[in-house]
Amino acid sequence: MAVYALTGFSLISLLSFGYLSWDWMKPSLVTDVSMDPMEKSLPPAFSKPPHIIFILTDDQGYHDIGYHDSDIQTPMLDRLAAEGVKLENYYIQPICTPSRSQLITGRYQIHTGLQHSIIRPRQPNCLPLDQITLPQKLQEAGYSTHMVGKWHLGFYKKECLPTRRGFDTFLGSLTGNVDYYTYDNCDGPGVCGYDLHEGENVAWDQSGKYSTFLYAQRVSKILATHNPKEPIFIYVAFQAVHTPLQSPKEYIYRYRSMGNVARRKYAAMVTCMDEAVRNITWALKKYGYYDNSVIVFSTDNGGQTFSGGSNWPLRGRKGTYWEGGVRGIGFVHSPLIKRKRRTSWALVHITDWYPTLVTLAGGNVSEAEGLDGYNVWPAISEGKDSPRTEILHNIDPLYNHAKHGSLKGGFGIWNTAVQASIRVREWKLLTGDPGYSDWIPPQMLTNFPGSWWNLERLTDSVRKSVWLFNITADPYERDDLSDQRPDVVRALLKRLAHYNRTAIPVRYPAENPRAHPDFNGGAWGPWASEEEAEDWEGGGGLLRNKNKKKKCKICKLRSFFRKLNTRLMSNRI
Repeated sequence: MAVYALTGFSLISLLSFGYLSWDWMKPSLVTDVSMDPMEKSLPPAFSKPPHIIFILTDDQGYHDIGYHDSDIQTPMLDRLAAEGVKLENYYIQPICTPSRSQLITGRYQIHTGLQHSIIRPRQPNCLPLDQITLPQKLQEAGYSTHMVGKWHLGFYKKECLPTRRGFDTFLGSLTGNVDYYTYDNCDGPGVCGYDLHEGENVAWDQSGKYSTFLYAQRVSKILATHNPKEPIFIYVAFQAVHTPLQSPKEYIYRYRSMGNVARRKYAAMVTCMDEAVRNITWALKKYGYYDNSVIVFSTDNGGQTFSGGSNWPLRGRKGTYWEGGVRGIGFVHSPLIKRKRRTSWALVHITDWYPTLVTLAGGNVSEAEGLDGYNVWPAISEGKDSPRTEILHNIDPLYNHAKHGSLKGGFGIWNTAVQASIRVREWKLLTGDPGYSDWIPPQMLTNFPGSWWNLERLTDSVRKSVWLFNITADPYERDDLSDQRPDVVRALLKRLAHYNRTAIPVRYPAENPRAHPDFNGGAWGPWASEEEAEDWEGGGGLLRNKNKKKKCKICKLRSFFRKLNTRLMSNRI
């Protein structure tokens, strides 16, 4: 993957964003707040609805945080995790859109139609509008809700935007990967546009500001202007550390001894993000929120090893269903936690944040809503057993079928050619093609072609379509037990079949040239009018015939863009 040229960032600019040192040992700066009438609907340990700060990072690998013995410096994250609860049995999804959709809805991908790939910029697709989102539930509970950062849940019409899905304010990008300074994003050669939005408008005036600093500054501003006596939810979805690999020069200098150029730039981005989290935490203290706050930190998927990330010692990488793709970094930091300073091995999944946070807020989560998540706060705060015993990692019927898979190979229960993965207690089953399966030690990352000879590889992986691991005993997935334990394989295949019966059709429409930024003022943004959206054919991605004359200029380009899309970035995630 190409590495973009770095843009300079002066020390004066850095200081202007308030990156001041914060003495963790100083007394709390929060003010006393009186009790309010929502107490009776809250968990017993809470006297009032807590402020909730959810921090999501992009493509940060399992090995890319200090407390996992990393070569990357993350002092603030390490401190927050050490004084809170580290989640070491925490699972996410292997790519961007699925993790974000499950966080926002509390539902597996198979129940939202987003079980295949990501939502691409030119697709007429977004998070299903019939889903009640996490911020909407928090609004119902009396919260002010704000989003800062990367959306990546669709935007082809205005109803899909964050401000229409439960957020009072939004500053961030709608697409998957933008330049950290210019906010340009190219979805193929010549298909480029600006992508930074304030509310529902294009934020042209913010160009040139490094996104990690810009987003931390916005969070501080929100906290400074909000009344800390009123509950607030802030979803901070950092662009970091997704490509392009860009960081202020002073952070790269810290890692000048790293021989791997990609790893050096990546490390600089992680440390820069760590300081942004420090600034946010400092603002929580300064403006009176901290003592009644819950900070959740989560990655969105495994690290991309070709772009400087590391998931060592886990197997696989971003985009795969091996542990390196789906086991995430996660922790909770809060003065409200009963048993702090510990590591939790309770099974937790990203869908669990929806019912957990809504319950903490005093909101209503009923079983009738059909959530796939569980309230895991007692497990996190008190060390109780997790209510979760299994995780459906995914079932993707559109992904390339494994050549050696079959219904017969799945005991007549399941077609093992289909990409799927499930965990039930200590057992994890994978079918189909789980994705790139090697283990990549930190010293074997990009820019060292010869080192690939030393990678640990399984030469028979391409001839298999079923794997079984005892993840508790073998978290690195080195001992495939599918042949020794056919009884367990059968049981887990039945669970896959059960889940598949509840799945809704995949939402993955064809891309439409109408989305080209050139037709939308040079920026990515909603491009289907209300009339067009109403006339859309179910998932086909093309306008009905009656609109062809009206859109004749678009029709002339349609064939070109289709061919271009077929050839380029077919596996881009």
